[in-house]
Amino acid sequence: MYRNETHAKSHSPQQQQVRDTQTYFVKHDFDGPAELTTTLAHALSDVSGVDVTDTGFTLYDYIDPDALDQLFKPKDDSIQRINGMLTFTVWSHQVTVYSDGRIAIVPPRQTPHPTR
Repeated sequence: MYRNETHAKSHSPQQQQVRDTQTYFVKHDFDGPAELTTTLAHALSDVSGVDVTDTGFTLYDYIDPDALDQLFKPKDDSIQRINGMLTFTVWSHQVTVYSDGRIAIVPPRQTPHPTR
């Protein structure tokens, strides 16, 4: 998944975007105060340019946020879930959420416009 790390540009300690694939990566901190879906909503906001507080933005149109939070929530304080992932589409962006908190967002491909 991180095969292009040498080409990655760091946006913050937890986020990076691979230049050649335009895949946006963010890592959720399960020990922090935010839910996984909050991290996802902010990452989608960064990638799409739509403000996370925009009333038109809701994950419920694409996935059940409560179910996603519960799916990858650590079993208890010491046991993190392993080997799980879920891929779905939001606004034509392919989103993959991994059980360890990694989130990868691939924006829709832009078709080149022919020049005359």
